[in-house]
Amino acid sequence: MWCAPELDAQYMERMEDVLELYERPLCPVEPVVCFDERPVQLLEWGRPASPACRGREARRDCAYFRCGTANLFCAVAPQAGWHFVKDTPNRKSEAFAEALWEIANHDPDAETIHLVLDNLGTHSCRALEVRYGRRAGRRLWRRFTVHFTPVHGSWLNQAEVEVSLLSRQGLGKRVWLWN
Repeated sequence: MWCAPELDAQYMERMEDVLELYERPLCPVEPVVCFDERPVQLLEWGRPASPACRGREARRDCAYFRCGTANLFCAVAPQAGWHFVKDTPNRKSEAFAEALWEIANHDPDAETIHLVLDNLGTHSCRALEVRYGRRAGRRLWRRFTVHFTPVHGSWLNQAEVEVSLLSRQGLGKRVWLWN
């Protein structure tokens, strides 16, 4: 219970909905896509590396400059075995809308795309309406059947797990800008 303050009816309902979704067999006309985002720091080395020479490996100083932040959107289709990562300057609603457009275009013949999301405020039809206009935004939103994870239940989102691994193992919570 340390990660969820209370297992109320809404928590249980959302958890069971997501778990039931994962148990479904692969259906090409109703793919399941998990979606999440991760902020990352952009860093640049302070000094160039000293080149390797005979008997000594190349050396890099640990001094760096912070160059701001960026965002990684991650989508995972666990049953279909594909994923995509999209880098954006931020995680605002416009970037979210563009990422959903790419997901929808990945499965153009799907009747509906079951989308697992957390409860971030930008995860809404309104984000698509602002980016693409009311009519086109709603048409795009209707391509998805949204399944929200419970509050404090983002661990149920398989994209959260993948982007966390990418961040810890691949990026170390930072993105290095190499010259």
